[in-house]
Amino acid sequence: MHTIWKTTALLAACTLAACGGSDNDNEPAPPPAATPQLKLSVTATEDFPGTYGTVGAYEKLTGSISGEVDPKDPKNAVIQDLALAPVNARGMVEYSAEFTMLKPKDMAKASGVLRYDAPNRGNILTMLNPTATPSDAVYLERGYVVLYSAWQGDVPKSNPARLTATVPVAKNADGSSITGPYRAELVPSAATPVMTLPGGVFNGTMIPYAPASLDNTLPGYSLTRRANETDPRQLIPASDWKFADCSATNAFPGTLDASKVCLRGGFDPRYLYELVYVAKDPKVMGVGLAALRDTVSFFRKATADSAGTANPLAGRITHAIGQGTSQSGNAMKTFLHLGFNQALDGGKVFDGLYAHVAARQTNINTRFAVPGGGGGLRTDHTAFGQTAPRGLAADYVDDVSGRQGGVMKRCAATNTCPKFFLGLSGTEFWQLQGSPVLTDAFGLRDIAQPDNARLYYYASTQHGGNGGTASISYAPTRNVYPAGTVVHFTDTFRALFVALEDWVVRGTEPPPSQVPKLADGTLARPDQLVFPTMQGVTWPVAGTPTAVPAFNYLARYNGFPLFDFGPQYIPQDESGIATLLPPYYTGRDYAILVPQVDATTGLTKAGIKSVEARAPLGTSIEFNYVATPGIVDLSNLTGAFIPFHTTEAARLAAGDTRPSLESLYGNQAGYVAAVTTAANQLVAERLLLQRDADLRIQQAVASPVLP
Repeated sequence: MHTIWKTTALLAACTLAACGGSDNDNEPAPPPAATPQLKLSVTATEDFPGTYGTVGAYEKLTGSISGEVDPKDPKNAVIQDLALAPVNARGMVEYSAEFTMLKPKDMAKASGVLRYDAPNRGNILTMLNPTATPSDAVYLERGYVVLYSAWQGDVPKSNPARLTATVPVAKNADGSSITGPYRAELVPSAATPVMTLPGGVFNGTMIPYAPASLDNTLPGYSLTRRANETDPRQLIPASDWKFADCSATNAFPGTLDASKVCLRGGFDPRYLYELVYVAKDPKVMGVGLAALRDTVSFFRKATADSAGTANPLAGRITHAIGQGTSQSGNAMKTFLHLGFNQALDGGKVFDGLYAHVAARQTNINTRFAVPGGGGGLRTDHTAFGQTAPRGLAADYVDDVSGRQGGVMKRCAATNTCPKFFLGLSGTEFWQLQGSPVLTDAFGLRDIAQPDNARLYYYASTQHGGNGGTASISYAPTRNVYPAGTVVHFTDTFRALFVALEDWVVRGTEPPPSQVPKLADGTLARPDQLVFPTMQGVTWPVAGTPTAVPAFNYLARYNGFPLFDFGPQYIPQDESGIATLLPPYYTGRDYAILVPQVDATTGLTKAGIKSVEARAPLGTSIEFNYVATPGIVDLSNLTGAFIPFHTTEAARLAAGDTRPSLESLYGNQAGYVAAVTTAANQLVAERLLLQRDADLRIQQAVASPVLP
């Protein structure tokens, strides 16, 4: 199977490389450029609701940064296709990035900490609604300035709340379009005659790369389908699909449309579709990382912009801490890995970085980059984001690929490494191939971490991180087990972020890393897990008790193969040009390990155990399975929850080997006491803030689980 696809893709790549171009060395060099300019535009200033401790009132600023990147500066040399980007009269490459900022009205009361929260696919995830998440007020009470600034260049302004960045399009030296192979995975959730590009569970709302031609009979164009990711691809004849829009009233072949694919007979949700085509006009997406570097540096250090407009934070920022969650957390790792934490003046951009639920890196620096991709349901298992190193240390050795150098190799060379936190939920191990950050590539030994890094595993959690028993849902046609999470890590994240601030600003050592390890048996091969027997549990669905099947554990997880994207691709940097799509499987794989569970409760043994894990109401499982017949896959970024039986009699009658609530706590007062003890322990360990501890205790009092 792979040989056919490899041959076809290489032939197409050879043809495309001729028209794609990779440099303009024959063009006259532009005149020497001056210092890159940066201009600030604040378009709105409004009151932010609430007052926050002694800091008082906040205000929200909305605006944009227009900047320049010098293509001759060695600090920008890593940016793919920067030499092919158009330049202005000053020889500079231009960009713009929208931002939102929360700042104290009285900047004299600001703490000096600038917190940057990376938007996720343009979306702001934190702190804009203090009523919905009152515990997040702690950051404003501590006097933070909070900045959200766009870094991803393919986000559409389809939602006014999204933050967008404008980056240049690479062109050949003669101004013609660069073309090259591109791949999209189309995953229908229901039968439909048409699907919209760019496709994918996570990337579907981004701006697609247009096909170079709408003639899908040309070399380099194909559409395949398969039921499961590992099944052989079935080629769909070019006569049966078109770049077109169609519907029940506008049947195949429909109306030509470069942003849609129309399929004769329609797309069937039982299949995963893979589209490969020749795309044109790649965006120089890596400019977004330079824009982020220069934007944060401006707000942190500058007095005014190039036009003399005052920096609203001038003279008030002493430290900068960056944070990203999931996709944007991956982006923060890529920002660090590619050397962008070195500012143009040679200093640090961020003194601290927190990559939260972020196992991988973000594909932002290849030609035809896909920053919005993710490791989702039946998709992106083989996409970009998989080849850059997981290991952090500068001297990390990847024995599977033979490559050397980890995420911190560049910052170590320039003395610009930040204090670094990496947080992992259970999903990152099961679905997003997270364990290689903890072990050698073969999974045979634990590896040492850099002194400036702390790694935290949120025990018995899933990617979303918030919920509670009321959020658990059971849809037997979708998931094998009740889906959702009861064990939280949102509280843990808040406490750890404050600990990172203490480390950065005051030099206070943070809590030690807490991760599963091979050495003590808390990290294991998936088929080595030993779960308790969980039987006879009923789950209410629309008020009707429905039996949950006995938990029969299967070692189902996303593997981590080593792929070859072609000779022009730079895998260790997620850069270069991918000419081999789909990628060629080399026959080598990284070891995947997962947190070992306790045989009594089914909860994981290692990591930071939140209140809900220390005083559990059931077994929070870090994965779930889709229930669709014929589909073998993990449920997308979700886990499962199987409650404990309330009484010993019910437990014994069901043959469930886990403890009952009655045996654990005796009565409601015993449960509240257990929650109180757990909360107080976590506060003492600096893994829970007192306000969150008080809230968890209040919730236990208000939510009877026993007489």
